[in-house]
Amino acid sequence: MEKYIIKGGHPLNGEVTISGAKNAAVAIVPATLMVDGPCIIKNVPNIVDVMLQFEILEKMGMKITRLDETTIQTEKGTMDLESPETFELMTRLRASYYFIGAELGRYGHARVAMPGGCNFGGIRPVDQHIKGFKALGAEVDISYGKIHTKAEKLVGSHIYFDVVTVGATINLMLASCMAEGDTILENAAKEPHIVDVANFLNSMGANIKGAGTDVIRIRGVERLHKTEYPIIPDQIEAGTFMFAAAATHGDVTVKNVIPKHLESISAKLSEIGCEVTESDDAVRVVASRPLKHTQVKTLPYPGFPTDMQPQIAVTLGLCCGTSIVTESIFENRFRYVDELIRMGASIKVEGNTAIIDGVSRYTGASINAPDLRAGAALVIAALAAEGMSVIDDIRYIERGYEDFPAKLQSLGAQIEKVESERELQKFRLKIG
Repeated sequence: MEKYIIKGGHPLNGEVTISGAKNAAVAIVPATLMVDGPCIIKNVPNIVDVMLQFEILEKMGMKITRLDETTIQTEKGTMDLESPETFELMTRLRASYYFIGAELGRYGHARVAMPGGCNFGGIRPVDQHIKGFKALGAEVDISYGKIHTKAEKLVGSHIYFDVVTVGATINLMLASCMAEGDTILENAAKEPHIVDVANFLNSMGANIKGAGTDVIRIRGVERLHKTEYPIIPDQIEAGTFMFAAAATHGDVTVKNVIPKHLESISAKLSEIGCEVTESDDAVRVVASRPLKHTQVKTLPYPGFPTDMQPQIAVTLGLCCGTSIVTESIFENRFRYVDELIRMGASIKVEGNTAIIDGVSRYTGASINAPDLRAGAALVIAALAAEGMSVIDDIRYIERGYEDFPAKLQSLGAQIEKVESERELQKFRLKIG
């Protein structure tokens, strides 16, 4: 089984280029089903979840052509939306549910496997998705591990989300952009990747206004046309490297970013004592002095992202004083804490709150990545720790980070991906 071996205790220094946004890509790729002509998507991140989606499209009958390292073209072939081979693939990723919105919007029916991906102690509810599909006139049935939706005709509707939900906001945009009449989504999520998906759909001829606000208005169109579109940079990958710089007391410039998308992350880094400098498409983080405690609560955008909660918690574990981290988005997102305690952290979890007493150092340990973002956070902890660490279950990390070890190596990190005990021992001997 593949794992990372890391020798920590060295500051990260240098520049790193951020890939395309995972959370935008996993919605944009299924959306290519909605157009008959070719779509050229640029700045595609080469990560497991996105590549799985392209594989699903191929099994459905689409032709997928890689034009260069980050550019992929999709084009319709003879389509079979319910190829049995697709269902098993869909169970491996969370974003499989975006195929529902795309297929329902374009073909009037969809049968999709229940989503997989990271496990936060239960399945994230899809009730708001279902509520929205029904409001547009679709019938929804969940049985035998599949979600089946169908509609003779989708008709625009006024939909109010009971909670702010990124997934349902995107799914209802997909489903309604070719519906008859107007659709209004209220209490919509406002994340940057929602704006990106709306811009992608609009580039194909959709009529979506208000993305990035809590009210999105969609006027249905008869058809969508071919497009060429670049995916925005990944704010979460950028934030991960920014906190890696802080935790290791390094000096890192993240390039190919949109600084505005990183404002809540930059603000917290400044609060704890980092120097944060923004330019047009880059952010530099310098941690040259002792870092101090703070409080943070995860909130929908533009608040502090839930996907950055483990990374800031790892960093606060090395800050002077007592910090408090409150998770308001997902339950059971503190499962990494036990692993971090094995490295010497002092953290107590009470419900949705973690109380973190800063320690002077972490020490290397053998640990497991419980999910995507927590796994990345544990890599940060290992980079900051004294001695060697081995991280198992890295398949979670590779779902969302492109060339993670290579990018860290370019900043001076001593990290390698190994497959065998022999390779692990070889690394130990090499590093000493």
